[in-house]
Amino acid sequence: MNFSGILIGVLTFFLIGLFHPIVIYAEYYFGSRCWPVFLLVGILCMILSVRMQEILWSVSLGVLGVSCFWSIKELKEQEKRVAKGWFPKRKVDKH
Repeated sequence: MNFSGILIGVLTFFLIGLFHPIVIYAEYYFGSRCWPVFLLVGILCMILSVRMQEILWSVSLGVLGVSCFWSIKELKEQEKRVAKGWFPKRKVDKH
């Protein structure tokens, strides 16, 4: 039996669930200007993914990289959700 597909599916589901609060946190504390970090991590994951010999590591890094790329879009969407009042806007202390 080959459980690779199930493992990859569970990993993908886990990463989607993990990145949702990461995007909310990143937008709250850094705004959408932190998108280059997601881009760089995504590119790094993709480069590492194609260099892996083990298929599960390769796929895992590929899914992580795509999740980082998707998070760039979600940062912009989160910014819109904050503007609509659906999520709290960070109050900057001016001391």
